[in-house]
Amino acid sequence: MKQEYTKYSSEDHEIWGILFNRQLNNLQGKACNEYMDSISELHPNMNNSEVADFKKLELSLEKTGWTIEVVKGLIPVEEFFKLLAAKRFCSSTWLRSRAQLDYLEEPDMFHDTYGHIPLLMNETYASFMQKFGELGVRYLHDDRALTALQRLYWFTIEFGLMKSNDKPKIYGAGILSSYGEVNHIYENKKVELLDYNVEHIAHNHFVNSEIQMRYYLIKDFDQLFHSLEEMEALLEEGINIQPMIVR
Repeated sequence: MKQEYTKYSSEDHEIWGILFNRQLNNLQGKACNEYMDSISELHPNMNNSEVADFKKLELSLEKTGWTIEVVKGLIPVEEFFKLLAAKRFCSSTWLRSRAQLDYLEEPDMFHDTYGHIPLLMNETYASFMQKFGELGVRYLHDDRALTALQRLYWFTIEFGLMKSNDKPKIYGAGILSSYGEVNHIYENKKVELLDYNVEHIAHNHFVNSEIQMRYYLIKDFDQLFHSLEEMEALLEEGINIQPMIVR
């Protein structure tokens, strides 16, 4: 599959611009510095005037060796891990409508590109993503391990926070691409902000259709990268994954 760029309408480009500008403004002082630096570095290959062109994005991604794999939507876990291990990030090509600016049941290309792609410009984070994929490939036939890795993906790559000067900063794509999720973190007093703990995350059940009430904060991307060694050790020990939230 490939992105058929000429098929995007003027309405698509306008919607992209609305999403891009709104989110960029909303993330000021809230997203981690690494993400904001990466957004700047991607310009003009990703900008607010036109839908992201994967061919242009890949020119920037040559820095870390990643490419974009076009997919229809959610793909089998086996294929997903293998693509990550090969430095190929999955993205759909469909863009939400004007009526869907604030809520989607399934991630669109704005989530995939604006949320995920920028941090693949960061060497440490990009290495973490590849190693995560390699770990997933190694444990493809172990349902217990896949559950733990799915939870790690959710609480880091999708909904991860970083502690900076004792304040939470966003690096998870599920937050970076969602106007409501960004504001929820800073406005809802019931949100739990916990220190990053791989074993806790492995036991922490989540419901992907519900807004998050618990987030884990890493110190930096070096900690995130090396935490895969902790996860690997837990899996080798045969950790008993329970479908419950650790408190």
